[in-house]
Amino acid sequence: MGKTAGFAPFRRASVIPGFGLAFGFTVTYLGLVVLIPLGALLLRSAGVGWSGFVATAFDPRTLAAMRLTFGASFAAATINAVFGVLLAWVLVRYRFPGRRLVDAAIDLPFALPTAVAGLTLAGLYSRNGWVGELLTPLGIKVAYTPLGVVVALTFVALPFMVRTVQPVIEEIDREYEEAAATLGATRLQTVVRVILPSLVPAMLTGYALSFARAIGEYGSVIFIAGNQPYVSEIVPLLIVFRLEEFNYPAATAIATLMLLISFAILLAINLVQTWSRRRFGHVA
Repeated sequence: MGKTAGFAPFRRASVIPGFGLAFGFTVTYLGLVVLIPLGALLLRSAGVGWSGFVATAFDPRTLAAMRLTFGASFAAATINAVFGVLLAWVLVRYRFPGRRLVDAAIDLPFALPTAVAGLTLAGLYSRNGWVGELLTPLGIKVAYTPLGVVVALTFVALPFMVRTVQPVIEEIDREYEEAAATLGATRLQTVVRVILPSLVPAMLTGYALSFARAIGEYGSVIFIAGNQPYVSEIVPLLIVFRLEEFNYPAATAIATLMLLISFAILLAINLVQTWSRRRFGHVA
Protein backbone atom coordinates (compact mmCIF):
# COMPACT_ATOMS: atom_id res chain seq x y z
CA MET A 1 0.00 0.00 0.00
CA GLY A 2 2.80 2.35 0.97
CA LYS A 3 4.72 1.47 -2.18
CA THR A 4 1.72 2.15 -4.35
CA ALA A 5 1.05 5.43 -2.61
CA GLY A 6 4.68 6.42 -3.05
CA PHE A 7 4.45 6.08 -6.82
CA ALA A 8 0.94 7.54 -7.11
CA PRO A 9 2.08 11.17 -7.54
CA PHE A 10 4.18 10.16 -10.57
CA ARG A 11 1.27 8.62 -12.48
CA ARG A 12 -0.17 10.76 -15.25
CA ALA A 13 -3.92 10.87 -15.58
CA SER A 14 -5.30 10.23 -19.04
CA VAL A 15 -8.61 11.28 -20.51
CA ILE A 16 -8.84 7.97 -22.40
CA PRO A 17 -7.95 5.15 -20.00
CA GLY A 18 -6.10 2.07 -21.17
CA PHE A 19 -2.94 2.58 -23.19
CA GLY A 20 -3.16 -0.86 -24.75
CA LEU A 21 -6.68 -0.36 -26.04
CA ALA A 22 -6.02 3.15 -27.36
CA PHE A 23 -2.70 2.15 -28.96
CA GLY A 24 -4.22 -0.95 -30.55
CA PHE A 25 -7.09 1.05 -32.01
CA THR A 26 -4.66 3.65 -33.35
CA VAL A 27 -2.45 1.05 -35.04
CA THR A 28 -5.44 -0.80 -36.48
CA TYR A 29 -6.98 2.38 -37.86
CA LEU A 30 -3.65 3.53 -39.29
CA GLY A 31 -3.13 0.14 -40.91
CA LEU A 32 -6.58 0.02 -42.51
CA VAL A 33 -6.53 3.59 -43.78
CA VAL A 34 -2.86 4.10 -44.69
CA LEU A 35 -0.55 1.10 -44.44
CA ILE A 36 -2.67 -1.54 -46.20
CA PRO A 37 -3.45 0.64 -49.26
CA LEU A 38 0.19 1.68 -49.55
CA GLY A 39 1.30 -1.92 -49.14
CA ALA A 40 -1.11 -3.01 -51.86
CA LEU A 41 0.28 -0.32 -54.15
CA LEU A 42 3.86 -1.40 -53.54
CA LEU A 43 2.93 -5.06 -54.00
CA ARG A 44 1.15 -4.34 -57.26
CA SER A 45 4.04 -2.29 -58.59
CA ALA A 46 6.46 -5.07 -57.65
CA GLY A 47 4.68 -7.29 -60.17
CA VAL A 48 5.96 -5.04 -62.95
CA GLY A 49 9.51 -6.12 -62.31
CA TRP A 50 12.57 -3.96 -61.88
CA SER A 51 13.13 -3.53 -65.61
CA GLY A 52 9.52 -2.54 -66.21
CA PHE A 53 9.59 -0.13 -63.28
CA VAL A 54 12.76 1.55 -64.55
CA ALA A 55 11.37 1.77 -68.08
CA THR A 56 8.19 3.41 -66.82
CA ALA A 57 10.02 5.74 -64.44
CA PHE A 58 12.45 7.00 -67.09
CA ASP A 59 9.88 7.31 -69.83
CA PRO A 60 10.16 10.87 -71.26
CA ARG A 61 6.47 11.56 -70.69
CA THR A 62 6.71 10.42 -67.07
CA LEU A 63 9.81 12.53 -66.44
CA ALA A 64 8.14 15.60 -67.96
CA ALA A 65 5.08 15.12 -65.76
CA MET A 66 7.28 14.64 -62.69
CA ARG A 67 9.25 17.80 -63.39
CA LEU A 68 6.09 19.84 -63.79
CA THR A 69 4.31 18.37 -60.76
CA PHE A 70 7.15 18.72 -58.27
CA GLY A 71 8.49 21.95 -59.76
CA ALA A 72 5.08 23.63 -59.68
CA SER A 73 4.47 22.31 -56.16
CA PHE A 74 7.75 23.76 -54.93
CA ALA A 75 6.96 27.06 -56.65
CA ALA A 76 3.47 27.20 -55.13
CA ALA A 77 4.76 26.36 -51.64
CA THR A 78 7.49 29.00 -51.95
CA ILE A 79 5.02 31.67 -53.08
CA ASN A 80 2.75 30.81 -50.18
CA ALA A 81 5.69 30.93 -47.78
CA VAL A 82 6.17 34.61 -48.70
CA PHE A 83 2.71 35.98 -49.32
CA GLY A 84 0.96 33.62 -46.90
CA VAL A 85 3.09 34.90 -44.03
CA LEU A 86 2.46 38.51 -45.07
CA LEU A 87 -1.27 37.84 -45.25
CA ALA A 88 -1.27 36.19 -41.82
CA TRP A 89 0.71 39.11 -40.40
CA VAL A 90 -1.76 41.67 -41.77
CA LEU A 91 -4.74 39.74 -40.42
CA VAL A 92 -3.22 39.48 -36.94
CA ARG A 93 -1.59 42.88 -36.50
CA TYR A 94 -3.99 45.24 -38.30
CA ARG A 95 -7.68 46.08 -38.10
CA PHE A 96 -9.35 47.27 -41.29
CA PRO A 97 -12.80 47.16 -42.91
CA GLY A 98 -13.55 43.75 -44.38
CA ARG A 99 -10.94 41.98 -42.27
CA ARG A 100 -13.33 39.23 -41.20
CA LEU A 101 -14.39 38.73 -44.80
CA VAL A 102 -10.77 38.31 -45.92
CA ASP A 103 -10.08 35.96 -43.02
CA ALA A 104 -13.07 33.81 -43.99
CA ALA A 105 -12.12 33.84 -47.68
CA ILE A 106 -8.77 32.20 -46.88
CA ASP A 107 -10.60 28.99 -45.99
CA LEU A 108 -12.50 29.02 -49.30
CA PRO A 109 -10.21 26.42 -50.95
CA PHE A 110 -11.12 24.02 -48.13
CA ALA A 111 -14.85 24.18 -48.88
CA LEU A 112 -14.82 24.91 -52.61
CA PRO A 113 -14.89 21.81 -54.85
CA THR A 114 -11.62 21.59 -56.74
CA ALA A 115 -13.39 21.30 -60.09
CA VAL A 116 -15.23 24.56 -59.42
CA ALA A 117 -11.95 26.22 -58.47
CA GLY A 118 -10.33 24.98 -61.68
CA LEU A 119 -13.17 26.24 -63.86
CA THR A 120 -13.14 29.61 -62.10
CA LEU A 121 -9.38 30.04 -62.44
CA ALA A 122 -9.49 28.98 -66.09
CA GLY A 123 -12.21 31.55 -66.77
CA LEU A 124 -10.34 34.32 -64.98
CA TYR A 125 -6.94 33.68 -66.56
CA SER A 126 -8.04 32.73 -70.08
CA ARG A 127 -7.35 35.10 -72.94
CA ASN A 128 -10.79 36.69 -72.60
CA GLY A 129 -10.99 36.45 -68.80
CA TRP A 130 -10.97 39.39 -66.41
CA VAL A 131 -7.33 38.84 -65.46
CA GLY A 132 -6.18 37.18 -68.66
CA GLU A 133 -7.19 40.08 -70.89
CA LEU A 134 -4.95 42.34 -68.79
CA LEU A 135 -1.98 39.98 -69.01
CA THR A 136 -2.31 39.15 -72.71
CA PRO A 137 -1.02 42.57 -73.94
CA LEU A 138 2.02 42.02 -71.73
CA GLY A 139 2.73 38.70 -73.43
CA ILE A 140 1.88 36.69 -70.32
CA LYS A 141 -0.24 33.59 -70.86
CA VAL A 142 -1.46 31.78 -67.77
CA ALA A 143 -4.33 29.49 -68.72
CA TYR A 144 -3.37 26.22 -70.43
CA THR A 145 0.32 26.62 -69.59
CA PRO A 146 2.60 25.40 -66.78
CA LEU A 147 2.14 28.83 -65.20
CA GLY A 148 -1.54 28.02 -64.83
CA VAL A 149 -0.58 24.91 -62.87
CA VAL A 150 1.41 27.04 -60.44
CA VAL A 151 -1.52 29.44 -60.04
CA ALA A 152 -3.96 26.61 -59.29
CA LEU A 153 -1.62 24.93 -56.80
CA THR A 154 -0.91 28.24 -55.06
CA PHE A 155 -4.64 28.82 -54.65
CA VAL A 156 -5.45 25.43 -53.13
CA ALA A 157 -2.40 25.37 -50.82
CA LEU A 158 -2.56 28.93 -49.46
CA PRO A 159 -4.74 28.18 -46.39
CA PHE A 160 -2.22 25.66 -45.06
CA MET A 161 0.48 28.30 -44.77
CA VAL A 162 -1.74 31.06 -43.40
CA ARG A 163 -3.48 28.92 -40.78
CA THR A 164 -0.20 27.40 -39.62
CA VAL A 165 1.63 30.71 -39.16
CA GLN A 166 -1.29 32.81 -37.91
CA PRO A 167 -1.47 31.39 -34.35
CA VAL A 168 2.30 31.80 -33.93
CA ILE A 169 2.12 35.47 -34.94
CA GLU A 170 -0.66 36.00 -32.40
CA GLU A 171 1.63 34.70 -29.65
CA ILE A 172 4.53 37.02 -30.51
CA ASP A 173 4.58 39.74 -27.88
CA ARG A 174 5.03 43.23 -29.27
CA GLU A 175 7.19 44.08 -26.29
CA TYR A 176 10.08 42.23 -27.95
CA GLU A 177 9.80 44.45 -31.00
CA GLU A 178 9.62 47.55 -28.84
CA ALA A 179 12.65 46.41 -26.87
CA ALA A 180 14.59 45.84 -30.07
CA ALA A 181 13.67 49.32 -31.30
CA THR A 182 14.74 50.79 -27.96
CA LEU A 183 18.13 49.10 -28.31
CA GLY A 184 18.58 50.75 -31.70
CA ALA A 185 17.61 47.90 -34.02
CA THR A 186 16.27 48.82 -37.43
CA ARG A 187 13.02 47.37 -38.73
CA LEU A 188 14.93 44.89 -40.89
CA GLN A 189 17.05 43.78 -37.95
CA THR A 190 13.91 43.36 -35.83
CA VAL A 191 12.31 41.18 -38.47
CA VAL A 192 15.40 39.04 -39.03
CA ARG A 193 16.56 38.65 -35.42
CA VAL A 194 13.34 38.86 -33.41
CA ILE A 195 10.35 37.83 -35.51
CA LEU A 196 11.70 35.29 -38.01
CA PRO A 197 13.32 32.96 -35.42
CA SER A 198 9.88 32.47 -33.90
CA LEU A 199 8.20 31.96 -37.26
CA VAL A 200 10.68 29.63 -38.99
CA PRO A 201 9.40 26.34 -37.47
CA ALA A 202 5.79 27.23 -38.27
CA MET A 203 6.78 28.38 -41.77
CA LEU A 204 8.48 25.06 -42.45
CA THR A 205 5.42 23.21 -41.21
CA GLY A 206 3.19 25.29 -43.46
CA TYR A 207 5.63 24.79 -46.33
CA ALA A 208 5.48 21.02 -45.94
CA LEU A 209 1.68 21.03 -45.74
CA SER A 210 1.40 23.30 -48.78
CA PHE A 211 3.79 21.15 -50.77
CA ALA A 212 2.01 17.93 -49.79
CA ARG A 213 -1.34 19.43 -50.75
CA ALA A 214 -0.01 20.64 -54.09
CA ILE A 215 1.58 17.42 -55.32
CA GLY A 216 -1.68 15.52 -54.89
CA GLU A 217 -3.95 18.13 -56.46
CA TYR A 218 -5.94 17.05 -59.50
CA GLY A 219 -9.35 18.66 -59.91
CA SER A 220 -8.38 22.32 -60.04
CA VAL A 221 -5.35 21.73 -62.27
CA ILE A 222 -6.85 19.78 -65.15
CA PHE A 223 -9.14 22.65 -66.13
CA ILE A 224 -6.45 25.33 -66.29
CA ALA A 225 -3.37 23.33 -67.29
CA GLY A 226 -4.32 22.38 -70.85
CA ASN A 227 -3.08 18.83 -70.17
CA GLN A 228 -0.61 18.73 -73.05
CA PRO A 229 1.82 15.81 -72.81
CA TYR A 230 5.42 16.89 -72.18
CA VAL A 231 4.20 20.47 -71.54
CA SER A 232 1.38 20.88 -69.00
CA GLU A 233 0.53 17.33 -67.94
CA ILE A 234 0.73 16.54 -64.21
CA VAL A 235 1.47 13.13 -62.71
CA PRO A 236 -2.05 12.45 -61.29
CA LEU A 237 -3.52 13.06 -64.75
CA LEU A 238 -0.94 10.76 -66.34
CA ILE A 239 -1.92 8.04 -63.88
CA VAL A 240 -5.57 8.48 -64.86
CA PHE A 241 -4.63 8.19 -68.54
CA ARG A 242 -2.75 4.95 -67.89
CA LEU A 243 -5.76 3.57 -66.01
CA GLU A 244 -8.08 4.51 -68.89
CA GLU A 245 -5.73 2.61 -71.20
CA PHE A 246 -6.01 -0.39 -68.83
CA ASN A 247 -2.26 -0.16 -68.35
CA TYR A 248 -2.46 -0.91 -64.64
CA PRO A 249 1.22 -1.90 -64.21
CA ALA A 250 2.37 1.47 -65.59
CA ALA A 251 -0.15 3.36 -63.45
CA THR A 252 0.96 1.61 -60.25
CA ALA A 253 4.62 2.08 -61.15
CA ILE A 254 4.14 5.84 -61.66
CA ALA A 255 2.14 6.09 -58.44
CA THR A 256 4.85 4.23 -56.51
CA LEU A 257 7.57 6.46 -57.94
CA MET A 258 5.61 9.55 -56.96
CA LEU A 259 5.05 8.11 -53.49
CA LEU A 260 8.75 7.45 -52.95
CA ILE A 261 9.82 10.89 -54.15
CA SER A 262 7.14 12.63 -52.10
CA PHE A 263 8.07 10.68 -48.97
CA ALA A 264 11.77 11.50 -49.39
CA ILE A 265 11.08 15.22 -49.88
CA LEU A 266 8.66 15.44 -46.97
CA LEU A 267 11.09 13.53 -44.74
CA ALA A 268 13.83 16.02 -45.62
CA ILE A 269 11.51 18.94 -44.85
CA ASN A 270 10.55 17.39 -41.52
CA LEU A 271 14.20 16.89 -40.59
CA VAL A 272 14.90 20.54 -41.38
CA GLN A 273 11.82 21.48 -39.39
CA THR A 274 13.05 19.49 -36.37
CA TRP A 275 16.46 21.15 -36.60
CA SER A 276 14.88 24.59 -36.87
CA ARG A 277 12.76 24.02 -33.78
CA ARG A 278 15.85 23.12 -31.76
CA ARG A 279 17.95 25.93 -33.23
CA PHE A 280 15.50 28.81 -33.27
CA GLY A 281 13.54 27.56 -30.27
CA HIS A 282 16.74 27.76 -28.27
CA VAL A 283 17.41 31.24 -29.64
CA ALA A 284 13.89 32.42 -28.78
